[in-house]
Amino acid sequence: MKKLIALMLAALLVLGLAACGETAAPATEPAETAAPAETAEPAAPAEEGKTYTVGICQLVQHDALDAATQGFKDALTEALGDAVTFDEQNAQGDSPTCATIVTGFVSNNYDLIMANATPALQAAVSATTDIPVLGTSVTDFATALNMDFAAADGTGINVSGTSDGVPGQLYADLVNELVPDAQKVSVLYCSAEPNSVVQAEDFIPCMEAYGATCEVFTFADSNDLQSVVTTAIADCDAMYIPTDNVAASNMTIIRNVCEPAGIPVICGEENMCGAGGLATVSISYYDIGHVCGEMAVQILTEGADITTMPIGYASDPVKEYNADYAAAIGFEMPEGFKAIGE
Repeated sequence: MKKLIALMLAALLVLGLAACGETAAPATEPAETAAPAETAEPAAPAEEGKTYTVGICQLVQHDALDAATQGFKDALTEALGDAVTFDEQNAQGDSPTCATIVTGFVSNNYDLIMANATPALQAAVSATTDIPVLGTSVTDFATALNMDFAAADGTGINVSGTSDGVPGQLYADLVNELVPDAQKVSVLYCSAEPNSVVQAEDFIPCMEAYGATCEVFTFADSNDLQSVVTTAIADCDAMYIPTDNVAASNMTIIRNVCEPAGIPVICGEENMCGAGGLATVSISYYDIGHVCGEMAVQILTEGADITTMPIGYASDPVKEYNADYAAAIGFEMPEGFKAIGE
């Protein structure tokens, strides 16, 4: 009996081993069918499906900055289509709000930050040393960053962008052309705008070379603007206002004081002039925004090194005038000026 049981167990063991051998063999077959899975690997184009999130911090809403932001977005959308998403926020003229906005961008680890106007740029630079920061509508990057560098060589840090700067000599030439007998020129800007100081300091010596005396009038915000403008026009032949964001947002106030007095107001850019000035030597803010957007595309998709990217500038400025303002103060424009809006 014991022998019979032993024989039966041995037979079962052999059958079991045979069964294991049968199931093991098919296990090697999927290894041969694994090749098709590897062919489905064209994943490397996952780079093609890459998406980008760009934070935009704009200091304040007015036509010039709005145009720069639109140009920036258009350039990115033209190149990347739906692959780029924008988080666009406006600080409503409040610098501390710029800091809050860009801190949120950094916390969300956005791919790039665009800072529109100097306070927005300064806030972004303070918030990150890693995320690429592109500024636009910034007159002088060295002043804004409190650094010494050649614009053509880049900043050496995670910042570049496009400038709205126009040489002060061109504005002085404009004043001299329109008011050749000008003896006194009032220079008006917001004391909180460092780039306005730079523009004024560039303009004044050029104007003095024409034999005119310049007096600076600064205001803190829109609350004291009317009284400062009223004082500024009391004894002047013309007024110059640089590309000052606070002034640009309040040109109606300036116009309401200057127009009845018949003061020729020379503005830093087209939109300011159209809202309440006589003439300007203007660049296109849409164009500098677009160039800034093209720089962003290079950084995001081509790995361009922002630390060595030169600061960009607009093409040749154009002499323009506000036909309504000229008519209101009885001013006949000379040849060579383009009417804004035409």
